Amino acid sequence: MSAIYLDYNASGLVRPEVQAIMAAALADNGNPNAVHAAGRRARARIETARAQVAALVGVDPSAVVFSSGGTESNGQALVSALAAGCERLIISATEHPCVSETAQTFGHPVECLPVDDQGVIDLDWLAEALQRPGRAVVAVHHANNETGVIQPVAEAARLVHAAGGWMHVDAIQSAGKVPVDMAALGADTLTLSAHKLGGPQGVGALISREGLPVVRMVHGSSQERGLRAGTENTPGIAGFGESAVCALRDLPDAMTHAAWRDEAAAAVTAAGATVLGAKVERLPNTLFMAVPDWDSPQQLITLDLQGVMVSAGSACSSGKTKPSKAVSAMGLHHLETGGVRVSGGWGTTRADWIRFADLWVAAYARHCARATERAKETA
Repeated sequence: MSAIYLDYNASGLVRPEVQAIMAAALADNGNPNAVHAAGRRARARIETARAQVAALVGVDPSAVVFSSGGTESNGQALVSALAAGCERLIISATEHPCVSETAQTFGHPVECLPVDDQGVIDLDWLAEALQRPGRAVVAVHHANNETGVIQPVAEAARLVHAAGGWMHVDAIQSAGKVPVDMAALGADTLTLSAHKLGGPQGVGALISREGLPVVRMVHGSSQERGLRAGTENTPGIAGFGESAVCALRDLPDAMTHAAWRDEAAAAVTAAGATVLGAKVERLPNTLFMAVPDWDSPQQLITLDLQGVMVSAGSACSSGKTKPSKAVSAMGLHHLETGGVRVSGGWGTTRADWIRFADLWVAAYARHCARATERAKETA
């Protein structure tokens, strides 16, 4: 049987429409800052994409600054907040490392916004923390990259703004999977990444509220309204724009994936797995499950050999399993190293989810049987 890709939260497969748009841009690769015809065509591609990306989150195109990806844009948001007078950073406990680790580099106080056992931020803790001295920038991702848990961002933003703070929202995982409206979320800055939408890797965007002072991180010439120097990646940006169009078009279909996800979740739960964040709202495409007695790398290898590509809730390096950040923050320490994240996308079918669940259940049964035999031998 053909291989199944269920790792869209890591990087979505590039859509055929995006490939076509990028191929056309690559074949007509003028510098978008040149005044000749090829340059003007490149500029038109970029500005078309800017409007397309803006439409995905309900903002004016002038709010969009293109970048090399979500990591850069998240960093630019934090730098801008500190330059605007924020004195401390409050970062959610399950935030992506490109936010949490970057926050530690500025020399400002960093506080960790805790989550409950479902992975949802503690709004009471946040309200109390915001009363302490010092204007704060608060970073809360719209949806967690591991569990898919959706955060109460709008409620958090109201608390932040009442205290005079800056609300930054990483919407990289949620955009294209659930509706994302920047104004409704109350975000001052918001970030997106093309490759989570079925676009190319290496392209992202920082979106800022009108009138907000954004500072540049990449210096040189005056591209992107002086907010990011360097010749724009025209083919990548064009692909980003097309992926945003496709994601917005397919949003109703994306929402229907929850039923397939839940069908698989029921099967693995019956076999002994725990589904993380099962009691709260999650992204419809995301299933994060864990067992205490089978490490993630072993599960991934077993599934990959059977043609199913998923990822771990924990990162693996040199054969060593590291605890999942999200699971640790949720206090479920006995599950820290046994997580598997399954995430569908535009190319996923119900049959893909069923095949994953069937293979995992059978593999886990074999693992448990082997463990039982080993225990008997050593008894």
